[in-house]
Amino acid sequence: MAEYWFNVQTHEVEVGPQSDWTKLLGPYQTREEAAAALQKVQARNEAWDKQDED
Repeated sequence: MAEYWFNVQTHEVEVGPQSDWTKLLGPYQTREEAAAALQKVQARNEAWDKQDED
């Protein structure tokens, strides 16, 4: 089964880790999950910021 990675530099989904690990988020099970990686990171950061405020 293929693993999908999101490249934060190119904003492209990679099948298998093709780029340097410092530029990748993942692995994800589907292309769709990898494509939504930045939104997931942003949502988690906002939730953590809210926790810090509380």
